[in-house]
Amino acid sequence: EVAGRVVALGEGASGVAIGDEVCALVPGGGYADYCTAPAVLCLPIPKGFSAVEAAALPETLFTVWSNVFDRGALQPGESFLVQGGSSGIGTTAIQLVKAFGHPVYATAGSPEKCAACEALGADRAINYKTEDFVAILKEVTGGRGVDVILDMVAGDYTPRELKALADDGRLVLIAFLGGAKSQVNMAEVMQRRLIITGSTLRPRSVAFKAAIAVQLRARVWPLLDAGRIKPVIHATFPMGEAAAAHTLMESSAHVGKIVLTR
Repeated sequence: EVAGRVVALGEGASGVAIGDEVCALVPGGGYADYCTAPAVLCLPIPKGFSAVEAAALPETLFTVWSNVFDRGALQPGESFLVQGGSSGIGTTAIQLVKAFGHPVYATAGSPEKCAACEALGADRAINYKTEDFVAILKEVTGGRGVDVILDMVAGDYTPRELKALADDGRLVLIAFLGGAKSQVNMAEVMQRRLIITGSTLRPRSVAFKAAIAVQLRARVWPLLDAGRIKPVIHATFPMGEAAAAHTLMESSAHVGKIVLTR
């Protein structure tokens, strides 16, 4: 993901003009002074946003929209849990889902990170190191469970997440930091009509991503322009210090996004 000013157009490119300030989802090549991007994946920098803030938008918004609202099919009145609520994905998911009026829950690994999640709009943040997210979700939902879970852990979290889902609930996996293999009680899946699904965004076609961009421009960009959603920027680093940025990211000490600048 990148943000900047359009300085050249390829043959047949439309929808953007030289001089436009945009952010864009790219398949790679963003650690550079110049980067090519499909025109259909360029979106205008929202009103009042800096280029640094705009650069933190595309990857998380495309991912959250595609997996929570499209694949997870979150419906009006349904509730939502994001694992890793203090991550870039998590901070975006909390704000976006809350902006559409849903009860939102999040997990994080410290009291400070839980407080950050609640400040962003989470109705309850759960410290996964000291609390049982299944028990707490059952308690706050009156024993029902949540309708959609966005997960980056997998592994031994998966069977616990199924217990935290309401009947007809959907578990959407976008990473497997806890391991790619899980043991699942398929009888529970069948009896409670649960759905386990997942996706990766990077290998999908430009046309698929362009369809998401259309939805974001129509449904999410007005929220950004109105200031109802803002990316959480933990730190910025010059491009020459990319290794230090990665060290910080791998430490999990951050809340939100880390951005490289020129």
